[in-house]
Amino acid sequence: MHSPSSTQGRGIGLAARADRFFQLSARGTTPAREAIAGCTTFAAMSYIVVVNPLILAAAGMDRNGLFLATIVSAMAATLVMALWANLPIALAPGMGTNIVFAQVLVGQMGVPWQTGLAMVLLNALVFLLLSLTKWRARIVAAFPEPVKLGMQCSIGVFIAWLGLRSGGLLVGDAGSLVAFSRLHDGAAWLTLAGILLTAMLLVRRVPGAFLLTMLVVSAAGLFVAGADGRALTRLPQHWFGVPALTGDLLFALDFRGFFSHFMLLLPVTLYFLLIEFFSGTATMFGVIRSAGLLKPNGDLPSARAAFASDAMGSVIGAAAGTSTVTAFVESVAGVEAGARTGLSGVVVAALFGLALFFGPLLTAIPACATAPVLVMVGLCMLDGLRDLDTSAPENYLPPLLMLLVTACCADLMVALALGCFVYTLMLLARRRWPGAMVLGLDAVFVLYLVLRGAIG
Repeated sequence: MHSPSSTQGRGIGLAARADRFFQLSARGTTPAREAIAGCTTFAAMSYIVVVNPLILAAAGMDRNGLFLATIVSAMAATLVMALWANLPIALAPGMGTNIVFAQVLVGQMGVPWQTGLAMVLLNALVFLLLSLTKWRARIVAAFPEPVKLGMQCSIGVFIAWLGLRSGGLLVGDAGSLVAFSRLHDGAAWLTLAGILLTAMLLVRRVPGAFLLTMLVVSAAGLFVAGADGRALTRLPQHWFGVPALTGDLLFALDFRGFFSHFMLLLPVTLYFLLIEFFSGTATMFGVIRSAGLLKPNGDLPSARAAFASDAMGSVIGAAAGTSTVTAFVESVAGVEAGARTGLSGVVVAALFGLALFFGPLLTAIPACATAPVLVMVGLCMLDGLRDLDTSAPENYLPPLLMLLVTACCADLMVALALGCFVYTLMLLARRRWPGAMVLGLDAVFVLYLVLRGAIG
C-alpha cells in the first residue's frame, strides 16, 4: 500500500517530466492553460468531423468509414506533431482539397476514389522526403520576410472571412458582389452577438474566452429560430453512439490505376502537391508566428520535425481512407487561448478520440457558434501588421496586396503567388537580384496558376 507522500511524489515527478518534455516553463505556459487551449482548438475545428464525411461521400465512399477515417487521421497526425515537433498545431483532413478530390478528381474526371487515395499517399511521401532532407525548410527559408508577414495576415483575413460567411453576416449582393447581412434571421444576430461577447471577454482576459463564447451561443441557439423557423441548436435524439467499424477504406489504395493513367492525373497531382506544400507551410508559419515561437532568424522551431509531421499526417490519412491531412488554421484559436507547446495537441487528439463516441452531439453545434470565434481569431492575427516595414515599397506593398486579394476572393494561394511576383519585380526594378530560390518560387507559382486554370 502506497503512502500519500509517495503518491504525491509520483505526481510531482510526472509533472516535472511533462514540464521538461513539453518545455512548459521555458515557453511560459502551464498544463491548465494548455488544456484549455486544446479544448478551444478542438471546438473550433470539430466541424471537420461532420463536414469531411459529407463532402467525400459524394465520391461514393462509405460515410461511416469516412467518419472513422477523419477522426483517426486527425488524432494520429496531431499526436505526431505534438510529440515529435512539440508545437501547438492541430491537423485534420483539409477543407478545399477534399472538395477537389470529390468533385473534380472523382466527379468530373471519373477517377476512382481508390486511385485518388493512392495519389494522396504518393504526394505525402514526396512531402516527407522533402522534409527529411531539409529541402522543404530551405524552400521555406527562401520566403522573403514581407511575404512571410503577408502569410500570417492573409490567413487572419481568410479566417475572419470564413467566420463572417458561415455566420450569415457576409452575403451575396447583385450590386457589390458581397454585402453585410440585413440581419433578417436569428443566426446573423447570434453571430453578431457572439462577436461582441468575444471581444468583451478578450478585453477582460477571461480564460477560455473562445470556448465560452461557443457554449453561450450554442445554448442561446436552443431558443432562437433560424431562417427555416427551427431552432438553430437542435439536440440530437441520441447524444452518444458507438461508430460501426468498417474496413472498406483502410489501405484502399489503387497504385496500378494511378500509374496506368499517369498523364491524365499529372495536372491534378501537381495541383495537390503545390497547394498543400505552400498552403500547409503558410498555415504553420502563421500559427507559430502568432504564438511568438519563431526563431530570431524567422525559422520554425523544430522545422524538420514540424514539416515531417505534416507530411506524416497525409500518409496516415491516405492509409485510413481520407483526402490530404494538413495543419489547420483553427489552431490559432488555441494559440490565442494560450497554447505554446505540443501538450495542447495531445488534448486535441484525446478529444478527437472521444468524438468517436460523441458524434451525434457534435452535429448540434451551429455555425453561428463557431463563426464569432473565427472572426475574432482572424482579427487577432492581424497584429503582425505592427511589424510592417514602411521604409521601402517592396517591404509593405506585397503583404498589403496579399491582404487585399485574400479579402476580395478568399484565395490564399493566389494571394501568396501575387505577393511573391510583386516582391520579385520590385527588387528587379531596384536592380537587386532576388535570389535563385525566390525566382524558383515564382516559377512554381506560375505553374500553379496554369494548373489551377486547367483543372478548375
